[in-house]
Amino acid sequence: MSILEDFSLAGQRAVVTGGGKGIGRGIALGLAEAGADVVIAARSVDQIEAVAAEVQALGRKGMAHRVDVTEPGALDGLGEAAASFLGGIDIWVNNAGGLPDATGRYLTRTPEDKWDSQVDLNMKAVWQGSVVAAQHFGDTGGTIINISSETHRGPQPKNGPYAAAKAAVNSLTQTLSAELAPRVRVNAISPGPVLTENFVDSTGYEGDNITIIDKAMRIPLGRIGTDRDIAHAAVFLASPAAGWITGQILSVTGGWRS
Repeated sequence: MSILEDFSLAGQRAVVTGGGKGIGRGIALGLAEAGADVVIAARSVDQIEAVAAEVQALGRKGMAHRVDVTEPGALDGLGEAAASFLGGIDIWVNNAGGLPDATGRYLTRTPEDKWDSQVDLNMKAVWQGSVVAAQHFGDTGGTIINISSETHRGPQPKNGPYAAAKAAVNSLTQTLSAELAPRVRVNAISPGPVLTENFVDSTGYEGDNITIIDKAMRIPLGRIGTDRDIAHAAVFLASPAAGWITGQILSVTGGWRS
């Protein structure tokens, strides 16, 4: 086997939550390009059906499954539907997350219901998704990839609930990697600033302003990230090439630190 074959996902079966746009869409298409069949899950049916069509255009099986990861039992239903469609599950990407109302908040000014919505989306759904994934992996095991955030580093004024939830994702990743080893590998990707719809909604940066933020954030590699940058990392972590890697939080940031 050549070393490039170690990066192939041929014959693998994947689920990506939050896969209708942004980083999730990029990961879903990246996994498909590497050879995997993919179930794309999110709330917006139009978006996930469009991504499923793109996966199919790449010659892979693709299915859209509408899900709100914060609804009770929703992830159990996703696991069952995906396993039925794909014939099993080998890769599960917990990508769904973000700011539910596109509003960052000080910890001391966060109403309890807004705190709960952040935790349910960014942390609880990762835990539940991981449990469901582990139940559906076959005898040969599988791999879980959680999408974290560089906001887990240091103080995050005006964005404390989100940062706390993402720090919890890192802890979940490391503990699950120990609990599920050696059958299942569990890793996280911690993106830096990536140009997505959610990024624009929460920061107000768009168009020519991206050049401004590139300079203001002093990203060592000189540009803001793309969904493709994160997809590359996901394909690697899902592949046999990462077969001796688990419990890690991989920063993909262009060198930027929050």
